[in-house]
Amino acid sequence: MWGIARRLPTWRLIAGVFLPFAAGYYLSYLFRTINTLISGPLVSDLGLDAAELGLLTSVYFLVFAAAQIPVGTLLDRFGPRRVQSGLMSIAAAGAGLFATSTAFVPLLLARALIALGVAASLMAGLKAIIVWFPRERVALVNGYMVMLGSLGAVTATAPADVLLGWIGWRGLFELLAVATGGVAALIYLLVPDSPPAQSQHSHSRALKEIYLNRRFWRIAPLSASCVGSAWALQALWAAPWLTDVEGLDRPSLATHLFVMALGISVGASLLGIVADRLRRRRVQTEVLFAALAVVFVAAELALILRLPFPSLLPWSVVSVVGAASVLSYAIIADYFPTELGARANGGLNLLHFGWAFVVQWSTGLILGQWLPQDGHYPVVAYRMAFGASVGFQVLALAWFIWPSIRRLGRTTTPSFVREPSGDWHESMVPSADTAILEPLEGAEW
Repeated sequence: MWGIARRLPTWRLIAGVFLPFAAGYYLSYLFRTINTLISGPLVSDLGLDAAELGLLTSVYFLVFAAAQIPVGTLLDRFGPRRVQSGLMSIAAAGAGLFATSTAFVPLLLARALIALGVAASLMAGLKAIIVWFPRERVALVNGYMVMLGSLGAVTATAPADVLLGWIGWRGLFELLAVATGGVAALIYLLVPDSPPAQSQHSHSRALKEIYLNRRFWRIAPLSASCVGSAWALQALWAAPWLTDVEGLDRPSLATHLFVMALGISVGASLLGIVADRLRRRRVQTEVLFAALAVVFVAAELALILRLPFPSLLPWSVVSVVGAASVLSYAIIADYFPTELGARANGGLNLLHFGWAFVVQWSTGLILGQWLPQDGHYPVVAYRMAFGASVGFQVLALAWFIWPSIRRLGRTTTPSFVREPSGDWHESMVPSADTAILEPLEGAEW
């Protein structure tokens, strides 16, 4: 399928393939994080409690995670154009329902429809890039796709807050419904259709190889508990913390959320650069990921203990950790053959979103055990909720580094440092450029 791309001019590839799918991924990121901005108006207008708010936001992650494997099958069978345009139409309907809902259950259904509708946004875009762009440009275009998509999180802060003040949250979702429907139409009308890839592995066999792999389950708990928690906090609970605990007003809150959103884009680039530099020094990406997990736990403890420095600093660490999937995807690339790499990343992504759902909902349930005081939950409620998440991260970190500690007890050579005469199977360092994989020609996405 690589030859198909070479028959299209560059402007056609950009305008007719890249930009429509980039717009879809941008809206996906915007929908994921917008609830942290509108949580206050939702509570005041509809009388939602903390548990309902947590479930309303976290159902996005639950549906998104559940859709990953079926969506992959659909992309392989029908191609990105038809799958993404159809799903984005569902997201548009969900946004319209959200704008008109007056009770919790319709809001919950609308949020679930939105999640289902954008579940293929990144994977469909990457699949289209693989099919239509020249092989030597795929890594570069992948990077642009992720960068533009993360701008959706930036838009969900100060820019969306301005619109919120003008047209309210209902008007905002009406606008999003129209925009999402427009993107669905653009994808269907502009993107060339492509033949589906021929299957080389059955889905059941691929899933078995992934989920029975011991090294996968060494990294997966740490990646899910850190990345998933960061997504959950930034997508919802950062705003209530900053208002209830830090006492920020609306403009200050929007500024904090804007800086955190920028941290996603900056974090992805920075982590990739650092990982590449360490690779040149024969240090594996696992070292950087473990170190980042330690910093993440320290940042959360700084928030819980309310240490005397600006809270924007630890919250910025939270946003950077939200981009650490770049590292875990690169680690996974070393654990599986290339033809299984993309699906292995999808399997890991399922755990990321699944854990984000657990953290968002359970945080709301824990906060709900306390009565609000003047509309704000007490600090101790947040400490208990955040502390529970930190506990799981510490356990996952211990599970991840335990084999290395055992090896260090038997040898003076750290297991994460490549020795010139060592076993390349155990010490291979994945490049930071492999954060998003390129499947082989004819392979499934």
